[in-house]
Amino acid sequence: MQGTASLLPASKSISNRALIINALAGNGATLHNLSDANDTQLMLRLVDSTEKTIDVEDAGTTMRFLTAYFAVAGKNKILTGTHRMMERPIALLVDALRELGATIEYLGKEGYPPHETFGFSGQRVSTIRIRGDVSSQYISALMMVAPMLPNGLTLELTGRIGSRPYIEMTSAIMQHFGVACTLSANKVIIPHKAYTPAAFTVESDWSAASYWFAFASLARHADIRLPRLYLQSLQGDSAVINIMKSLWVTASLEDGLLHLTKTDVLEDIHWDFTHCPDLAQTIAVVCAARGVKGHFKGLESLRIKETDRIAALQHELRKINADLVEENAENWTLVPSAKLPPFARFETYKDHRMAMAFAPLAAMMDVDIENPNVVRKSYPNFWNDIGSFQVPLVIA
Repeated sequence: MQGTASLLPASKSISNRALIINALAGNGATLHNLSDANDTQLMLRLVDSTEKTIDVEDAGTTMRFLTAYFAVAGKNKILTGTHRMMERPIALLVDALRELGATIEYLGKEGYPPHETFGFSGQRVSTIRIRGDVSSQYISALMMVAPMLPNGLTLELTGRIGSRPYIEMTSAIMQHFGVACTLSANKVIIPHKAYTPAAFTVESDWSAASYWFAFASLARHADIRLPRLYLQSLQGDSAVINIMKSLWVTASLEDGLLHLTKTDVLEDIHWDFTHCPDLAQTIAVVCAARGVKGHFKGLESLRIKETDRIAALQHELRKINADLVEENAENWTLVPSAKLPPFARFETYKDHRMAMAFAPLAAMMDVDIENPNVVRKSYPNFWNDIGSFQVPLVIA
């Protein structure tokens, strides 16, 4: 397998943070290389929308960031989305915003969207305690609006902190716009300070890159080049480099491109996905196909994503004679396939990462992907990029 994924998307995680912070800075900065992912295009359209009803569709990041943004800005907005979005909890964030002084009411089930933001009565507290083990997006949402509060904000994170690189990413982008956060093991301190508009360029998406690592591992031969990726990245999913070292893939930066080639290393995987949960599906599929036993931790947050990714993975992995087995509350074992079938049709559960995680199996067997358009959420050009590599793949 040889070629260059020339249209690797920009990071939607970085793009969405930059859009919120730039809005808080008065939209005075020029943002370069924004993601063309649907999540980011939604954020771009909705952050300054004059409409009262804000439909975020299936974009969880957009829902959480805009809830905090509208609440602290005192804007009267109704936030809604898809049926699945109505099943994704938001109570931790709403409770924190209410404690700060925001008025927010649920319009359906308590603790879940849709909800309505009203006014902001003024800052009531300067310290908020919030769980760190549910979603880093709640924490990032509060961090980004904190400089607008008269007394700033201290966040005390309780329990185990998941997806910490995303918190660090938020801090780094805030600093680029003139607000320096203080991060410690379980505390984030943000001062009251106006953001300063500053031109900003978004790097390519390491989550999207992970699918090309999977292709490199599963293909008989691999010579793949990926653009605009940085080894010193803001993104936690750059951890894919270290994970894939055990799965036949080596990565090196050459002439500004990340070069993926095959190695002769293939061994059991022990990995904690607490800080990079979006890699879990991809690694599980690669291990299953390569006959590698996986020992995984940090999968808890997969239950509340676009679908229940644990259940979805289990169901689809069984189609290739593999399984993901829960050993206890924290530990999972990936039981690999003893023999791949010649063909399988995979459901996507309206989840972009399910589609892209299973697509690389086309390097080893015949594959059908149902509802392929779900990739528009994060990597709209995914199937075109695959076509440029001439991978035999049916997308139904």
